[in-house]
Amino acid sequence: MTGGHGSAAAPAPANILIIKPGAIGDLLHMTPVIRALKGIYPHASITIMVSARVTAQLFADNPLVDEVVIFDKKGEQRTWGGVFKLWKRLRPKRFDLVLNYQRSNLKAWALVAAAIPCRVLVYHKTRTRTIHAILDHLRPLKALGIDPETADRTLDFFPSEADHAFAARFIADNVLAGKRIVAFNPGTSSANKCWPIERFAELGDRLVAQHGAAVVVVGSRDEAPLADAIRAGMQREMYDLCGCSLGELAALLGHCELMVTGDTGPMHIAAAVGTPVLALYGPISPVRSAPLGEKHRIVMHDELECCPCNSFKCKIQSFRLCMEMITVDEVARTAAEMLSDNTR
Repeated sequence: MTGGHGSAAAPAPANILIIKPGAIGDLLHMTPVIRALKGIYPHASITIMVSARVTAQLFADNPLVDEVVIFDKKGEQRTWGGVFKLWKRLRPKRFDLVLNYQRSNLKAWALVAAAIPCRVLVYHKTRTRTIHAILDHLRPLKALGIDPETADRTLDFFPSEADHAFAARFIADNVLAGKRIVAFNPGTSSANKCWPIERFAELGDRLVAQHGAAVVVVGSRDEAPLADAIRAGMQREMYDLCGCSLGELAALLGHCELMVTGDTGPMHIAAAVGTPVLALYGPISPVRSAPLGEKHRIVMHDELECCPCNSFKCKIQSFRLCMEMITVDEVARTAAEMLSDNTR
């Protein structure tokens, strides 16, 4: 086992395991790692270990991934008996290279042991400065001769044929063909990252009136009440796609000209399928997580002394002031500029 150092003459690995439990954005940030590995080891089989059936969808149709394994620390693997059952499943695969992005978890190390003897590269999050998560995740590959600074950092998501068929039906059923579809993603994992819901409604009416846009609200099934609130607040028609699968969402976003969103997983799905993102940031710094590329835009009031605080708990009396300061006018203006760019 090594921590990333080894002979440059070592044989090319035939079977690679990546251990990366995490949320949607965390996992999509791994797709440049997978692409870089496949670039230098084109014949290697790649297995990625995730933490939930939902996030396994992110790789289900990725042609560079051979298998997705679920390591559910709160479910089947919550006991050591469940971990050993998974260990026995991994052992015959004879992995010769393991990338462990969960180094602080003892159960993850127990699963790494299923591959020994093998080479192990361990991820250590950069603490001395803030760098983008994609670059940070690429850093362990330096031991393999891959330059993290020059590696392609674009994200990948490959919706299935069924996902594309779902999106086509949604567009046909709602007579959206030829319309400028704009997705709204109002929900986030933390209340202090959310933009006020009534402002999404006002923004929606403006985009419909001024740009002929068709507004589609997306999110999880639990976020359906947010779509209901936007519908109630809008004078114009909107469309609700809350509760669809991640693949179906990705396929639909591929038809959108723009996504307006907070700092959350679907933002990265939009970036992965090439949809321009207008991201509304507040407490969390975009330096590590923002979508990369010139076609994406960020609206943020970092002139506030407390912004970004990089905390999920707002510590000031004016709760969520950083998000409240983002006006409909400035978001509508930025959206108009982005929609104008799309027509060039």
